[in-house]
Amino acid sequence: MTTTTSRPRLSARRRASGIRRGEAASGWIFTAPMLILLGLFLVIPVLMALWVSVSDWNGNGSPLSSNVHFTGTTNYQALLTGGGLAEQDFGTSLRNNAWYVVLVVPLQTALALFLAVLVNRQILRGRGFFRTAFYFPSVTSSVAITVLWLFLFNASGAVNAVLAWFGVNGPNWFSEPSGIIHDLLAAFGITTGPPALTDNTLLGVSYWDWLGGPSVAMSAFIVMAIFTTSGTFMLVFIAALQNLSIEVSEAAMVDGANGWQRFWRVTLPQLRPTLFTVLTLGLIGGWQIFDQIYTGTQGGPAKTTLSPAYLSYQAAFTNQQWGQGAAIAFILFVIIIVFTLFQRWVLRDRPVSKRRMRLYQVAQPKESGK
Repeated sequence: MTTTTSRPRLSARRRASGIRRGEAASGWIFTAPMLILLGLFLVIPVLMALWVSVSDWNGNGSPLSSNVHFTGTTNYQALLTGGGLAEQDFGTSLRNNAWYVVLVVPLQTALALFLAVLVNRQILRGRGFFRTAFYFPSVTSSVAITVLWLFLFNASGAVNAVLAWFGVNGPNWFSEPSGIIHDLLAAFGITTGPPALTDNTLLGVSYWDWLGGPSVAMSAFIVMAIFTTSGTFMLVFIAALQNLSIEVSEAAMVDGANGWQRFWRVTLPQLRPTLFTVLTLGLIGGWQIFDQIYTGTQGGPAKTTLSPAYLSYQAAFTNQQWGQGAAIAFILFVIIIVFTLFQRWVLRDRPVSKRRMRLYQVAQPKESGK
């Protein structure tokens, strides 16, 4: 009896395993074209770029030829500990880009969320028009927007003309290399920093210059980035808001929560996955700023708009230092990964603290007594 029942079970298991093997084979067949394309146009170029970053390839011939030699971390050392112009330029580009990211990512995220909440309201008339208007700068060519920005922020442009109405003499934006924090301190008579900041350096740039803030020219690019990218992230937030549970918000309203409390305590926690996506995309885009710099200032004035992405292009294609250009790209890749992991750690789901748990335990008997 046991033998007769075990045979059908074995045959059924064999048929199931055969079906699974057939499904796995079909899945590999369907994904094979995309895997081949990714391997040819993504994996192999990345590996070749990694080899270029640790070799002495000069741009002539194939990087895999016998004339190209392994140099180890020479290119990375020149950028991080070389003590020369390469290290100073790389430190300057990191300083510029760091201030760009610090200001652009939070401001564009906050503005995108504000616009999403605004146009998602049912009582707002013409919501479709406002969504299109807010999103339109995102679909416009970044080169066209940069050229427009050069005209608007010119010394005699529209921005300075508007500032003149309020009695403010606007600067020559894209020709002003001073940092905005240094300019603010200079208004109070502070023009030089303490020796602890001016005498010590990081990547060839003094601590005083690291804390100088973005230059006036970079500030114009920061405003442009917020203007052009907030519309894209607004749509992401709108999609997330429309998928939220209405019952939770209605329950909070019944409990007496006002509009701000419902947004801060109910809506925003539910948007945490979307917030992580928006911040990550903004972080990646912020560290990869290139086309605005290439079209607008090409790193000037005085290298205060120089970014690592543009410096990588300049080192490789202009100065023919292909190893350093590839090394900059991989250092930038590591920076993005580190910041993304830190951001994920900050936005992770945390367990309820013991203090709040005690408050809940105290509140439950009171509710049950009522």
